[in-house]
Amino acid sequence: MNKWLTDVGGPGFAHTYRIEEDLYRGRSPFQEIRVIANRDFGRMLVLDEAVQTTERDEFIYHEMLAHVPLLAHAAPRRVLIIGGGDGGLLEEALKHPLEAAVMVEIDRDVIEVTRRFLPQIPGGAFEDARTRLHIADGIRYMDETAETFDVILVDSTDPKGPAVGLFAEAFYAAAGRRLTPSGLIAVQSGSPLYQQDLIRMVRAHLGAVFPHVATYMATVPTYPGVLWSFTIGAAGADPRAVSEETVARRTTGFALQYLTPQIHRAAFALPPFIARDLGIAG
Repeated sequence: MNKWLTDVGGPGFAHTYRIEEDLYRGRSPFQEIRVIANRDFGRMLVLDEAVQTTERDEFIYHEMLAHVPLLAHAAPRRVLIIGGGDGGLLEEALKHPLEAAVMVEIDRDVIEVTRRFLPQIPGGAFEDARTRLHIADGIRYMDETAETFDVILVDSTDPKGPAVGLFAEAFYAAAGRRLTPSGLIAVQSGSPLYQQDLIRMVRAHLGAVFPHVATYMATVPTYPGVLWSFTIGAAGADPRAVSEETVARRTTGFALQYLTPQIHRAAFALPPFIARDLGIAG
């Protein structure tokens, strides 16, 4: 008998994947963690029945959440990552000439399961001398740390359970206090097809703290709806102003699989129906 994983996107649709093999299933203090194998997407990390990343397409999400904001800063040296337990975002960020990458992940089990079953996603990121890993609540860390950062990246699950507070205006305000004067924060902000309310909320909360707010998109096949959004709040320059020449120069040797200078520029060009639904003026 075939076994299937159903990742519910909205009240009327879902993505369904045939499970070729159940590789791991356990429960941490925070969530259920699974690793399954699928013929088309390879090994898949699943939290509370929602697909988080896969061998086949992880690079799309991680490249876009890492490099677009890092390239929007003129010279990032210190980066803070909230969440991102699979290590893919950390691995991409470390391609830049950083001095330090601080990662705060609440669930140690996600890291351990990923390193065991999907080690190619983080690669050697956790062993990099620039990495400092804290197993802690990201919201509490942001409130209590005295450190400052050039870029903050938030790789969270949807706003439920321990991730709810990561979408709050108070969290973004705390992030603003931890950023250098030209700093910026980038967050995953959900699907522009069925989570418009979430994106509007993120933009409003970031807009209460930062003078520049910009939403951009990528296509992530294993996320419900496929189209996915990210939103940046910037204290310095407009993140949309990075030239293709700058992107090409600063990503030389990165061996990227999705992001190009042209895709970087086009990612901010939202289709009219999405801009309309999000209330963004053309």
